[in-house]
Amino acid sequence: MSIAGRNAVCFFKFMNFSIVGRRNLKSSLPIKWVRPEKIPCFKPEKSGDLKPLMEIDTKQYPLEFRDSEELKTADETVKRLFTLEYFPHNKTVEFIRATYLDKVKRHQFDNNSPEARVARMTANIRCLQQLMERSPKNTRMKVCLKETIDKRKKLLKFLRTWDYKCFEWILDRLDLAYKPFPPQDVYKRVERKRSLRMLTDKYCEDIINQKLDKYKESLEAQQEEF
Repeated sequence: MSIAGRNAVCFFKFMNFSIVGRRNLKSSLPIKWVRPEKIPCFKPEKSGDLKPLMEIDTKQYPLEFRDSEELKTADETVKRLFTLEYFPHNKTVEFIRATYLDKVKRHQFDNNSPEARVARMTANIRCLQQLMERSPKNTRMKVCLKETIDKRKKLLKFLRTWDYKCFEWILDRLDLAYKPFPPQDVYKRVERKRSLRMLTDKYCEDIINQKLDKYKESLEAQQEEF
């Protein structure tokens, strides 16, 4: 083997040793970092829904049969067949949506005001969250839920800017907490190296403060009494 080849082999061995040595180094500081658990964006902790979906009595009639005069005089078996229990799930969702809408709508025919739109989105979000607990691998439902949450955040941001009293009233009526989008210049990914640096800096600052406090106490003990 030529001299250049031997030098190259020695160089690579040295580099490999240095890399392995650096990786095997362990800090003697009493600092332990555990990666925080990631909360999905569709969970109530992230979306701002303080309460789960309201419980609906399945013995009630759907919206189109709520004021039916024929059902009032019909047989009990017919009445039971026309309840939400025997209708598809979308009828229950419509009933829930109307229930949330009744809490915040301005008048009887209000369907397009910001308050009404927030109420409809809240009903859809909580229904989808309940379904996501049963089938968490449903990607299409997950995307739809995330998009609805983002739309509601934008609408709440609009209300917060232009009508703060209405904004607070909606949060109270629908049991919501406003959680805005994190600013891009402040938001940072959770990384192990950055977190360890921050913990090390905090640990060093605590040691410095403790020593300064002890030194201050020693100086105060040596101080003459007046």
